[in-house]
Amino acid sequence: MNPKRALIRSALAGVIAAGLGQLASAHDGEPAPGKEKCYGIAKAGQNDCGTATHACAGLAKKDNAPDEWKYVPKGTCAKLGGKLKPPGGK
Repeated sequence: MNPKRALIRSALAGVIAAGLGQLASAHDGEPAPGKEKCYGIAKAGQNDCGTATHACAGLAKKDNAPDEWKYVPKGTCAKLGGKLKPPGGK
């Protein structure tokens, strides 16, 4: 096999694996042990999952939007100025 081709295939496989890893971690399921969802603290482009206005992590349009959330260590949400429940208390 051509070394240049092998390098390209390896790079492509790495990009695909990284994308799948992000997809698996960016879901609206249960948080990892020791973590909790904290609403209203995510900076633009740094949210952990989708909302009613978009479907993916990293698409928050503005800082601290009340419906955007991030996973944070348990017990730190209030200290960061966030809330444990989404707007409307769902």
